[in-house]
Amino acid sequence: MLNKNFFFIVFEGIEGSGKSYQSKKLFNNIKKKKFPVILTREPGGSIGAERIRDLILKDYFHKNKNQTFHKYTDTLLYLAARNEHVQNKILDAKRRKKILICDRFTDSTLAYQVFGKKVERKFIDVVHKYILNKIKPDITFLLKVKMSKAFSRLKKRKSKNRYDKFSRSFYNNAQKAFIKLAKNSRSKYYIFDNSTDDKNLEDKILKVVLSKIK
Repeated sequence: MLNKNFFFIVFEGIEGSGKSYQSKKLFNNIKKKKFPVILTREPGGSIGAERIRDLILKDYFHKNKNQTFHKYTDTLLYLAARNEHVQNKILDAKRRKKILICDRFTDSTLAYQVFGKKVERKFIDVVHKYILNKIKPDITFLLKVKMSKAFSRLKKRKSKNRYDKFSRSFYNNAQKAFIKLAKNSRSKYYIFDNSTDDKNLEDKILKVVLSKIK
């Protein structure tokens, strides 16, 4: 049976949690079952948003810290990328009644910018009010991980970006923020510990999704 409604699935977690891997696995598993599904990511996901993503990543590697973006400029760039993504990818998927799987969404902004960089949440909430078009995930999968495992996975990455180079304390605080957001939200969250490379995790995630879309 094909899904006949837009369904929005988000994966959240720190670097090394396996969220990108599991989002791709879910995409492939759903696609095999002939459901109309799209895989995307943030920041990025659309042509304009990917251009902004590239700008954000390049900024982080300035050797002179005086040349890097102020934290609010950085946050605005993330939000600008989100607006492009919503307008050109997410709303289109909604109109076409697709299943949309997104690697990161609003919780990452809150965990990293608000809890991590101490940007005022009200600032982000006001912008979200105008750009989200009431879009909310139907399901959010939060993958938590032991710090030792996360860093072990990061070391194996052939190419790294800004997200892979924060301190252990930053990742630890970000993960606590993700868990806090999940527990305080009325939205549907599923928290899985992905520290052990459980081969059954993708099946567990698929089972949850299929129970909601069939």
